Amino acid sequence: MSTDDGVRVWLRRHGAEQIAHPGGNLYAHLCRVSERLAVLGCSRDVQAAGLTHAVYGTDGFDLTLLDRADRAALRDLVGADAEDIVYLYGACDRGRSWRELAKTGEVFDRFARQVRTPDADQLRSLADLSIVNELDVIEHDPAMLDRHGTYFRELFASWAPIASEQVIRDAQRVLRP
Repeated sequence: MSTDDGVRVWLRRHGAEQIAHPGGNLYAHLCRVSERLAVLGCSRDVQAAGLTHAVYGTDGFDLTLLDRADRAALRDLVGADAEDIVYLYGACDRGRSWRELAKTGEVFDRFARQVRTPDADQLRSLADLSIVNELDVIEHDPAMLDRHGTYFRELFASWAPIASEQVIRDAQRVLRP
């Protein structure tokens, strides 16, 4: 069994298929995000983070599959680098971080209630994962594009210096007016 298969089994055992999410359920969303990150040429760690990105909950999705106190369990499953991305993604206070992310490189950690300054690779991973996540939600809930398209077009354009070029191109394709 590949690591990816093991993670998918783990996600199903932790109830990801039973959690509603645009496009069906959380499990399907997580798989699509990981697969899209792969197609866009993102690293295996970013793909693994995409497959597990909502494990600790997110600023926009309160349900959790694993308590943050058990981070070692996810590290054992996906590796330390991928787990660090998942933690950063889940911890990111979007309202306090997203608008200025490319300018400051700072993420307000809503769990620890402190500012973190990830390195350039972690910042790129966070931006790529965040963009691909939102693109998947938008594609499965077209009303999101009507309500938030302008916001995401502007936000992701501002992230061009920190995100992968291929992810930015995909965002431009999906979000075109």
